Amino acid sequence: MTGTVHVVGAKNSALKLMAVALLAPGRSVITNVPRITDIAIMGEVLRRLGCGIRFDADDPVDPMVAHGGVSRSRSVTIDVPDVPGAEADYELVRRLRASICVLGPLLARRGSVRVAHPGGDAIGSRGLDMHVSGLARMGAEISGERGFVVASAPRGLRGAEIVLDFPSVGATENLVMAAVLAKGTTVIDNAAREPEIVDICTMLNQMGALIDGAGTSTLTVVGVPGLQPVRHATVGDRIVAGTWAFGAAMTRGDVTVTGASPAFLDVALDKLVSAGALVETRRGAFRIRMADRPRAVDVVTLPYPGFATDLLPMAIGLAAVSDGASLITENIFDGRFMFANEMMRLGADIQTDGHHAVVRGRERLSGAPVAATDIRAGAGLLIAGLCTDGVTEVSHAHHVDRGYPDFVADLRALGVEVARGGAAGGPGVPLGL
Repeated sequence: MTGTVHVVGAKNSALKLMAVALLAPGRSVITNVPRITDIAIMGEVLRRLGCGIRFDADDPVDPMVAHGGVSRSRSVTIDVPDVPGAEADYELVRRLRASICVLGPLLARRGSVRVAHPGGDAIGSRGLDMHVSGLARMGAEISGERGFVVASAPRGLRGAEIVLDFPSVGATENLVMAAVLAKGTTVIDNAAREPEIVDICTMLNQMGALIDGAGTSTLTVVGVPGLQPVRHATVGDRIVAGTWAFGAAMTRGDVTVTGASPAFLDVALDKLVSAGALVETRRGAFRIRMADRPRAVDVVTLPYPGFATDLLPMAIGLAAVSDGASLITENIFDGRFMFANEMMRLGADIQTDGHHAVVRGRERLSGAPVAATDIRAGAGLLIAGLCTDGVTEVSHAHHVDRGYPDFVADLRALGVEVARGGAAGGPGVPLGL
């Protein structure tokens, strides 16, 4: 792969920013929102809660932002009623786990809420225990009812000291959004530190919230009586940027990535340097060059600022074509290695044992039909397909559409021969070099 690719707003931030808007009646506008299917689903979740939703294309001021005149990012205007709905139904929530993030803001605004148990990617157990226990500490009464989480706070939410067992991103988001309108001060210890958490806190503070400590493991939230709608730009997507970084290294390419801060990928970029890549960084952009076959490196996923679990499929892809053996350890999701069998269909030498995978690199992989099992696995298989002899066809590639705007067009812009077409069992993306 050779060329320049522009990254737009982060999926994992934009979805939650849309939920943040529920906290203030009136019109909020979120810009730099990726044009992906998950955003459309979240828009429908909010629409059924009584919000007005309008999507408008962002101006493609840089030609790298658009392909064929179609912007890959857009703005979403959210008109929140004085009294939003209080139930998020199963039909939509099962398709998008991120929709559970409406639990906190609706409980804060309405005092009661029913949200269906979420669905989303099949990458392992992701319970709601920390969401529920944290909200209970704030005075919520929570129960389960026919597949729904039912929460109420008849006396209103109140500040509390909450210690998370694990720095869960979803729990941190829900608790912060609930705490901004609670009475008193809430302290969340062992909070998630991801850039997307910082982005959410930034928007909330712009709306009039009082949050201190964003980006650290301790968040202090002083409740306020109400918030005001705002206009806010979504932070660049570090996972999409990281995907292109690993793709450049795997294909021995030269790729410049713009639109995302390299500071958010310190560990990942360090791994690529260890693998032999030349990495140049500047504000909001970086360049990856790899002239020779990558060297094997070990990877351990950890909460931010550690190596992101969402980049694990790309790390396995790199290991599969590296010189030597790599030990890949997954500490976040117990089902993240589910896609390993598909990678092995491409000829990758992978042995898994619980949370560990030993990958012995090969000079080239072999083209074969494979199936995407989730967003990141799909992207990882597509990139691995560039390192094969022959043609690779990825079915169920609709998963990739949930996290990557115009992935095929970006591949073409980087010199990849790729075609989008239907296939039995789901949309397929045949590709090769």
